[in-house]
Amino acid sequence: QVQLVESGGGLVQPGGSLKLSCAGSGIIFKTSDCGWYRQAPGKQREWVAGILKDGFAAYAASVKGRFTITKDNAENTVYLQMNSLNLEDTAVYYCNVPWPSANWGQGTQVTVSH
Repeated sequence: QVQLVESGGGLVQPGGSLKLSCAGSGIIFKTSDCGWYRQAPGKQREWVAGILKDGFAAYAASVKGRFTITKDNAENTVYLQMNSLNLEDTAVYYCNVPWPSANWGQGTQVTVSH
């Protein structure tokens, strides 16, 4: 059974940074593509970033240049470094492994506010 646990969310001011983590069990990250999604209040869940088995990363246009997805295969963990956060980044962030799939964690809240 796949279990994913996100962490690292919190309250940050505009322009600030956060680093999210997603630790997994029951699945081998080394042989999995991994993704991050987010869901803002009243909106549908949207894709944010993804990283393939070979390390190739892709980003949504809204976060490209500000967010970085990385993966530590030894720790079975995928990360999302978020810089230059703005109000529109406020959402619950979820990891998805393998990407895409029906495997989701519980999410971690990111709130960007003055």
